[in-house]
Amino acid sequence: MPEQTPSAPSLETRDLAIRFGGHVAVNAVSCAFQPGTLTAIVGPNGAGKTTYFNLISGQLKPSAGQVLLNGRDITGLPVSARTHAGLGRAFQLTSLFPHLSVLENVRLALQSRLYLGLDLWHVWSHHKRLIERAEQVLETVALAAKRDVHAAALPHGDQRKLEVGMLMALDPEVYMFDEPTAGMSVDEVPVILDLIRALKAHSGKTILLVEHKMDVVRELADRIIVLHNGTLMADGDPEAVIASPIVQQAYLGLAPVEEAA
Repeated sequence: MPEQTPSAPSLETRDLAIRFGGHVAVNAVSCAFQPGTLTAIVGPNGAGKTTYFNLISGQLKPSAGQVLLNGRDITGLPVSARTHAGLGRAFQLTSLFPHLSVLENVRLALQSRLYLGLDLWHVWSHHKRLIERAEQVLETVALAAKRDVHAAALPHGDQRKLEVGMLMALDPEVYMFDEPTAGMSVDEVPVILDLIRALKAHSGKTILLVEHKMDVVRELADRIIVLHNGTLMADGDPEAVIASPIVQQAYLGLAPVEEAA
């Protein structure tokens, strides 16, 4: 039986690097991410995880290297163009329209995806469809009952759910979650994890996840990459990476387990 050819990566970084003065924050990181997989990016504080995310999503301009989306070099594109190309990013801190309602936040994300901009005729002609789709998204993220509440008035956990809903409304090919459960209570965390789990199971999308909680990483990840001082230190199966001596020392702060004689 012939071997299956692996699918082409949906996202790839090639020797991606950034320097701030004499400090190398991300050091020539090369990684390819396949459709239908969830990759967790872990490492100690200051390892370069969020900086790596910022380089991929366009918040930072690299000192060297490339970012490719479906084989297309997007290194020089601004954030908005990367979003339209299929790269979706949820931030460690919520990024919402605070004085608009929950429904309007999602509707604007849908409007952006359809390139409607400020063309009032097209916005009006699509208005009913946008509202219906926004309501479906709010049902998915368990916020339908709060559709008319201003985003700023939501508790932190609901703001995170709304941000995930806005990202789902964009329907990107690549989802990037930067510590999606940060600041959430124990009761709120499962809702976000269920959303990510559903995306992984049913969408065939590429998912990147920066997360400190190793129980979350173990449960969701197909693969772990470890950054340390901006350098790619480990890459592979979750259990093998977590058990490796270099990760035990550098990330978990543990002494490596010695093999029995």
